Parts: sequence; structure tokens; C-alpha cells
Amino acid sequence: MRLIMATNNQGKVKELSALLSSDFEVLSLKEAGFEIEVEEDGTTFTENAVKKALETYKVTKTPSIGDDSGLCVEALSGAPGIYSARWAGEGASQDELIGKLHSELSGKENRKAKFVSVIALAFSEEDIVIAEGECQGVIIDEKRGDGGFGYDPVFYVPSLGKTFSELSLDEKNKISHRANALFALCDKLKERGILK
Repeated sequence: MRLIMATNNQGKVKELSALLSSDFEVLSLKEAGFEIEVEEDGTTFTENAVKKALETYKVTKTPSIGDDSGLCVEALSGAPGIYSARWAGEGASQDELIGKLHSELSGKENRKAKFVSVIALAFSEEDIVIAEGECQGVIIDEKRGDGGFGYDPVFYVPSLGKTFSELSLDEKNKISHRANALFALCDKLKERGILK
């Protein structure tokens, strides 16, 4: 079965392909020959993921996947949340995003945070499967590690003793919010008999 992912991020496409069986061929929008810009104007991760999946399905008429994810910090009432990528302004650098996070957390003792990911798979306009995943951690003051992107250098996972940026791709793909959402999606597809 062919699936089109509402992204041109090859990393996301690879991650999904690795988890799904060889019965599935996952393509980015570009690989499938489409150019679609979906405005992320939902108020939740779920709304944005569903909108991406539906808009892509309507244009491609092929089962389509949309995802949305971000960082939710307890002491900041869940911010930056759905605005994670543009919290410090459109096109902000990693340093600017982390700088804003540290500034907002200044003087706050509670550093608990979680990454959240929601994946929506639209088989049709009426048939949409939604799965969510999380990864718990804490925000640390100093950046550590060279891998990952966004807030990864300051998102520390106590059980592993590492930030997301210090994890290998294999380690990250076992515990990340996106991996957990993909595992949940695979479970739902197994329940339907779509995945073995």
C-alpha cells in the first residue's frame, strides 16, 4: 500500500518506513510529485495533524499521513506547544529557540517537560486513524550533544542520562515522542488487520 506523508522531511519519511512493514511504500509529497502547503492553524497537535492528512488526501486521493509535534513545558503552562518551531519568531535559529526557552524558565524550579507527537492517517475524508506519543524529560541549562534539532540539546531524559542530542538515531527511535506515536499507529493498523 502506498502512503503519502504530508512533508518533504526525508528523516520523517525514513522513520515511518522503518517501523512499517514492507507492505507499505511511504513517499514524501515531493517524491509523489505534489506541492502542497498546509497552513498549521489548528489549536491542538491533533487538529494540525488531521488537517495535514486530510488536505493531502484530498489532493492526492491516496492514503495520507499528517503529523504535528512540539515541546510542552509544565512551568510554562504547556508552552511552547503547537508553536514550538516558531516560538521565537518565524525562521528562528536553534539558539534563538533555546534562548527564549531558558529566558522564560528563568527563576522557575520546575523543569519538567515532554515532547508530544500526533500522527493522523487519512484513508478517506471520513476514515482517519489518530495516534499520539509522548516522551518525558526535563529542561537543562546547558546544551549537550551535536545531534537532533530544535530543543533537543536541552531536553534531558533522566532514565538514559542523556539529552535528545546525545542519543544515537537508534536510541532516539526507541523512546522519542514520534516513535511512540508511530508504535501506537501501528497497533491501531494491526487491530484493523492492515498490518501484521
